[in-house]
Amino acid sequence: MSTTASDLLALAVAPFVGSFQGVVILRYAEPLSIVAPGSRCEACGHRLSPVDLVPFASWLVLRGRCRHCRAVIGWFYPGIELAALVIAAWAVVAISGWALWPTCLLGWILLALAVIDWRDFVLPDLLTLPLLAMGLIVAWMFDPDTLAANLIGAAGGFAFIMAVRIAYRRLRGCEGIGLGDAKLLAAAGAWVGWSGLPHTVLIGSLAGIAICLFRWARGDKISTADRMPFGAFLCAGIWVTWLYG
Repeated sequence: MSTTASDLLALAVAPFVGSFQGVVILRYAEPLSIVAPGSRCEACGHRLSPVDLVPFASWLVLRGRCRHCRAVIGWFYPGIELAALVIAAWAVVAISGWALWPTCLLGWILLALAVIDWRDFVLPDLLTLPLLAMGLIVAWMFDPDTLAANLIGAAGGFAFIMAVRIAYRRLRGCEGIGLGDAKLLAAAGAWVGWSGLPHTVLIGSLAGIAICLFRWARGDKISTADRMPFGAFLCAGIWVTWLYG
């Protein structure tokens, strides 16, 4: 397949991937329900037909409402579809050749993880563990010489978060960071190697600080007891580090 054809295919597939991601984000706690039962209206329970599930188009034609009960569907699904398309377009601009599809897959999984962590403060094994495995597989398939660095990165990423977790618990007497973050940073090391981990953590930390400053600037009360979806910020760090080193 030519580079142009591959780029166009990635862009065409992206909204459908985003639609599926919406299902994963809402059903991740029950993995068996991701593919069955089929999509239904949350208000009336009517099963949606293929014509109701065309990304963007169905939502626009129906004006954001269920065809059967006219309940408001909301922006969630078209928003995720658009975000998946943006990730594919970003990958097309930044990456060429064999790395395009692994990059799209990485970005789409990071998107789902970021949204889940932002909504529920959870990073499910359903996504973090396959992401870890895929990073090592990509390294082995396309650049075996980097596999050792990626293995070290995976181990180092997990160990770093665990060290922070233990230190925080001893200092504060409570949990401050979850195991999901440790698995996510291990997946980061599998993709970007040990040398990319400092950049990943730095970018994620700066993104978290920026959000806190934004909240403070608009008048929100911020305390040390507030929970922060650090995994969502780590996802941004992984993405930028993978694309730009």
